Amino acid sequence: MPDNEHSSLVSSHKSPDSGLQIHLHPLVLLTVSDHITRHTLRRREEPIVGALLGQQNGRDITLEHAFECQVVQGEHDGAVLLHQTWFQDRLQQYKDVHKEPALELVGWFTTAPMTGPEPQHVPIHQQIIHDYNETAVLLAFHPTDVLAGASQSGRLPLTIYESVYETVGKAGTSDGEGDRSMDLDAPEGPLEMRFRELPYSVETGEAEMIGVDFVARGGGNATNIDTPTKQKGKEKSSKSQQAEAKTLNEASVLSPEDEELITSLTARANAVKMLHTRIQLLKSYLTTLPPSYLSSTSYNNNNNPTASEEEAPSSPQQPQIDHSILRSIQALAHRLPLLIPADGTAFAQESLAEKSDVSLVALLGELTKGTKNMREMGRKFGIVGSARQRHPRAGGARSQLYEDPGRYGEEGMMSMDKPYE
Repeated sequence: MPDNEHSSLVSSHKSPDSGLQIHLHPLVLLTVSDHITRHTLRRREEPIVGALLGQQNGRDITLEHAFECQVVQGEHDGAVLLHQTWFQDRLQQYKDVHKEPALELVGWFTTAPMTGPEPQHVPIHQQIIHDYNETAVLLAFHPTDVLAGASQSGRLPLTIYESVYETVGKAGTSDGEGDRSMDLDAPEGPLEMRFRELPYSVETGEAEMIGVDFVARGGGNATNIDTPTKQKGKEKSSKSQQAEAKTLNEASVLSPEDEELITSLTARANAVKMLHTRIQLLKSYLTTLPPSYLSSTSYNNNNNPTASEEEAPSSPQQPQIDHSILRSIQALAHRLPLLIPADGTAFAQESLAEKSDVSLVALLGELTKGTKNMREMGRKFGIVGSARQRHPRAGGARSQLYEDPGRYGEEGMMSMDKPYE
């Protein structure tokens, strides 16, 4: 859909910015995504509507929590509205839970095309503005943007709007400043609600970071299990195929320790790759500079280029030299010796001492384990010895049988195999 197409409900006025600052939290994104996914899989036909909870301090609005809402159709015009009684009870429950800091209703969310809100969104927005919050915002999620793969560019498939009232002309469009200047005596049209896009930023807290990391690690280990559907006229899967599928599913599930280890190793590998990429970038940038910039004599005491450098002609293939970048690289190179200990001998001794402590703890663990095994073997040996003392004849006969099996014959061997009474 072209970018120049806009909904008739989107404001076309070039009015000054309202100054609203929206801070979006990841928990809201997870809730909206989960609600849309369940709504799609269950093939529900009613519109997707949810409430947004947060804090409002002046012109700063935070979107921290969200929950889905029940909707009903209006009695007169059939417009979709919030279930008033249900919504008030659920909103009060969330307020009772989130008392410190206190959260309030700051907006609602739904799905909308990229062009903007549609007429069926206006009744719910008016209901929220009139009954709960005059400055409520609308978070519009764009499913078509997700299907088109636009989210791969790093932009979230959503838009946040605020509502404004503008005069509407005869043609049904909002009058701009230029139209009013052409005809000052023309009567003004009625005021109608329009939506204006707001900028937003994504913020997160420590608790949300832990939750999002857990969800990301769990989603990375998720597997798609296709269960065979039961249909008439088709043969069922054999037991061998079911057992094989069960084995594959069990093998694909990792333990929490394995997941933690894989996550840690992946993070370290990504950090090393990023460090290698940045070093190669700095190296390639320095190799394109003139040789005079790589020597320590290219700058005088006042950090100004020498005369030979100023007179040197610049090649069109050489990039433009940025001295701020060179100073940053030089400062980074000067900080490298700080990572290396000044006293290498003392550092080696301290490392050896820590290594010895770790080895000593491991050795004590092995000794404790060996002592436990010896005690277990002594206990079992004592049980066997006490059994032989209680039944000396059975023990002696069995020992003679093992020394000379032909002495007792087959009948004797069968009798010896019977339990002693």
